[in-house]
Amino acid sequence: MSTSALSPVARLRGLRPDWLSDPKAWRTEVLAGLVVALALIPEAISFSIIAGVDPAIGLFASFTMAVTISVVGGRRAMISAATGAVALVIAPLNREHGLGYLIAAVILAGVFQIVLGALGVAKLMRFVPRSVMVGFVNSLAILIFMAQVPEMHDVPWPVYPLIAGGLLLMVFFPRITTVVPAPLVSIVVLTAITLAAAIAVPTVGDKGDLPSSLPVPGLPDVPFTMDTLTTVAPYALAMALVGLMESLMTAKLVDDITDTHSSKTRESIGQGIANIVTGFFGGMGGCAMIGQTMINVKVSGARTRLSTFLAGAFLMVLCIVFGPVVSDIPMAALVAVMVMVSLATFDWHSIAPKTLKRMPLGEIAVMVITVVCVVATENLAIGVVVGSVTAMVVFARRVAHFAEVTSVTDPDGGRVVYSVTGELFFASSNDLVGQFGYAGDPDKVVIDLTATHIWDASSVAALDAIETKYAQRGKTVEIVGLNAPSARIHERLSGELSGGH
Repeated sequence: MSTSALSPVARLRGLRPDWLSDPKAWRTEVLAGLVVALALIPEAISFSIIAGVDPAIGLFASFTMAVTISVVGGRRAMISAATGAVALVIAPLNREHGLGYLIAAVILAGVFQIVLGALGVAKLMRFVPRSVMVGFVNSLAILIFMAQVPEMHDVPWPVYPLIAGGLLLMVFFPRITTVVPAPLVSIVVLTAITLAAAIAVPTVGDKGDLPSSLPVPGLPDVPFTMDTLTTVAPYALAMALVGLMESLMTAKLVDDITDTHSSKTRESIGQGIANIVTGFFGGMGGCAMIGQTMINVKVSGARTRLSTFLAGAFLMVLCIVFGPVVSDIPMAALVAVMVMVSLATFDWHSIAPKTLKRMPLGEIAVMVITVVCVVATENLAIGVVVGSVTAMVVFARRVAHFAEVTSVTDPDGGRVVYSVTGELFFASSNDLVGQFGYAGDPDKVVIDLTATHIWDASSVAALDAIETKYAQRGKTVEIVGLNAPSARIHERLSGELSGGH
């Protein structure tokens, strides 16, 4: 039966999300949203400190980002909120010019992201190799763990058994039941223990004051002049690029975990819309949060937009309504959750001896370089770019060896045929000129390119140089076997790359 033949009620039923008719899925999404909201609070406060703003600014950003992206984003169940990468980018702007300029930069970054998304920047994700993706995942796991180290340094001794107890709960509780997420059980149990026994350990409240009211929309307090635009634009562009890079990489990771596809273009535009909304509500902006997304998708099993929406909604409810209770949650409980996330995120198979023996050395090097760059800079975007460039260099060196030249001279000695096999591009064509016997060859030379493809101007220039060398000796060259794309680039560029030679 066609959709048009269905009644309006039946059509509406077909549009309903799956979780509305599945109590188990509904429960999973709600509890996942609650766990993520609890984990967001100390992170948002920490990132606010990095950016040099009041903790409420980071919490407002996490609320508006999560709620907005749950509607307009392209990747279901992914969490977007205030992040450390964005905080690092915009901190100098806030320090030098103040909060108004920071908010203006957030809004402009959202505009940039919408434009970049509409221009198809998401398609660049096709050029991120698997070795870079593995390096990204492993470095992410390392960064998540490293972010917890300060919470385990110079603290009262009860923190350590609390963290150990939280980890044990998350490992063994799922064997009893998976109805309630193990991280939520761990947080509740550790909070109850510390309160009942009056154990003095660092709590969420020690990170900063929680907001007591909802954010109010408004315009940034800056002069609307060209001078303001030139001041905030560089920071906004940097924030847009870093935010898109982290968001698209996270979306790709969630695609792999859930074995589903998401619209990266919609996600790019959605990130822009979320940042614009966040800016108008006075937030510090953000992007996809990888650690919290892993809690939501991998640890809690969430799969829909409901968990993302509720993470933001619960965040504000917890801050405004249950602020005193949330403030008493021991940081040890949240540290245990994030340590478990880091362990679950790391691709242990990628460093297994059996895997390393089978992997090409170049791909191992790319993975290691990606991890080292990310950990050294604490910037996932830099690591991905450096890793991708390294992968391209490794690939170019590998393919460059595939261009080979073989020659066959006619029995009467009047003609020689050179057959070129492999790919011709800048790396392989540089050695092409030296593989011909200019002085000893007969007067007629045929270069057969049936088994190759011309990719760039460097290859055309190399063929021109070969023809020139033969012409200087009074010999003629005929190039045959070009496929259609190669023939077009050769015809368009031949003789035009070296002053007509």
